[in-house]
Amino acid sequence: MKKSFLYVLFISLMVLSCKKEIEKINDKMNDTASSVTENEEVEQDSIKKDSVIQKESIPPTMQEDGFYNAFILPKDKKMRDSIYSVFSKKYSEKERYAILALNRLDSKNRWNADTLVVPAKIDTTLMEYSPFPMQLDVLSPVKKFVVFSYPIQAYGVYSNGSLVKWGPTSMGKKAAKTKTGLTFANWKKTLAISTVSSEWKLPYNFNIFNLDGIGWHQYDLPGYPASHSCLRLLLKDAKWLYSYADTWVLNPGGATTKAKGTAVLVYGDYGWGKRKPWRKLLSDPNANSVSVEEMTKMIEPNIEKILREQDNREKVVDSIRAAKAVLEQMPQTPKTVAP
Repeated sequence: MKKSFLYVLFISLMVLSCKKEIEKINDKMNDTASSVTENEEVEQDSIKKDSVIQKESIPPTMQEDGFYNAFILPKDKKMRDSIYSVFSKKYSEKERYAILALNRLDSKNRWNADTLVVPAKIDTTLMEYSPFPMQLDVLSPVKKFVVFSYPIQAYGVYSNGSLVKWGPTSMGKKAAKTKTGLTFANWKKTLAISTVSSEWKLPYNFNIFNLDGIGWHQYDLPGYPASHSCLRLLLKDAKWLYSYADTWVLNPGGATTKAKGTAVLVYGDYGWGKRKPWRKLLSDPNANSVSVEEMTKMIEPNIEKILREQDNREKVVDSIRAAKAVLEQMPQTPKTVAP
């Protein structure tokens, strides 16, 4: 009996000890599982928070609101490259050209802006976004007229009062402002060399202030007035204007002018240090618009002179043509042959 009692007691103690050990193991396992779950939840929360922070730190590619939208360009180069890749896929080559032109930029200087103003509807001719009036009655009798606006860095071309073309320009910087007022197209050269630096090649140069050496031509458009007084244009625009405008006609010997070329008006001043005019289009689609009244007020005091010079040029050109026709009809002088 004593031996049996001791045996039962031993077995009971063993069972009790095993039970406590199992409970300890279970507690440890539960603690471990709980710890793992908590860590996973912390990691997931961390991932969520990180993703939110990362998403918020990247500016939206396009902010769409109204007639013009804002295409945001971040400062980080890799992000800018990525954004421009999206920009290139979203728009065709002609559409990109038009968008950059609206922002007074060429392809070379496309990264000079932190925001591109983009029309909701792209018109590759740019005519839908013209800041100049489509019709000016005051110019109806004027066959050709070119206007350059300093305030909005743009040029416009009128034929008998109808706007036929407009585009971006980069005029003289603050330290070398472009001369303003009424002038006339003078001489032109397919490729001119700048008098400031011989390294500066100026394609399709058309002089408009002869003594000052100022003219329009192709050169960089960085999105602000940056030239040394000249009027920079996109290559296509410089080439088009090169063929469109008329040159002066000089008297024999070239010392004096017999007839002036196409009338050109350069007006206003740039808002130095202020917000770029075209950026204002995001809040007001008409922010850059020049009214008919404003244009008429500038042109009317000069219209008499413009028409007088136009009539004179036509007479001079007609007389030159008539003289050439007479020479062509005259019999050729026979050549004498030496014996």
